[in-house]
Amino acid sequence: MSDFPQDIYTEPSNVDVDTLKNLGPLRGMAGVWQGTRGLDVKPKAEGAKKQAYVERIELQPIDPQTNGPQLFYGLRYHTHVTKPDQVKTYHDQVGYWLWEPATGTVIHTLTIPRAQTVMAVGKAAADATTFELVATRGQLDYGICSTPFLEHAFKTVEFRIQVTINLDGTWSYDEDTVMEIRGQAEPFHHRDRNTLSKLAEPTPNPLAQALYSTAG
Repeated sequence: MSDFPQDIYTEPSNVDVDTLKNLGPLRGMAGVWQGTRGLDVKPKAEGAKKQAYVERIELQPIDPQTNGPQLFYGLRYHTHVTKPDQVKTYHDQVGYWLWEPATGTVIHTLTIPRAQTVMAVGKAAADATTFELVATRGQLDYGICSTPFLEHAFKTVEFRIQVTINLDGTWSYDEDTVMEIRGQAEPFHHRDRNTLSKLAEPTPNPLAQALYSTAG
């Protein structure tokens, strides 16, 4: 039995066009950010290797989104990562952070250009300053999808991310990607963590911008 209403078509009537006012626990992440002390623990043939990295991430509000009666507010993001003092891309990632106020659900989608996608989910209060999301391989609703080679050699079985909104205006994340690597008996925990400092404020979503310009 699901908790969904029988009417799957009618959209909610209480939609606020100003996404920034309705992001719940994601509000502290909106904007343009930089982290200069990232740490990546990745798998190599000789074992785990630690790598420092520099990260720039832009999270901009999108217009409210509906699936019939469902209502989401969210941030579209792009993450670009390099090694210190290098230009070559070390990691690139795009996706959305979504907040469903009615259920207290946070959703994180990510896509990387090694042909892998993930959708992780967690629960949080609207004023939460820390929350955790999880995706598990094999799930049909929130899960992990990879290419045949990655399934063969570096099978991702779980993705977990914990976000903390800090009192000094920064925010931090700690990721744990659990992988079954061909030839290794034990799962490998691919870890990434960083703290982001704000470079610029977010741009209001298109509907909110239109409202402000009309009011002016």
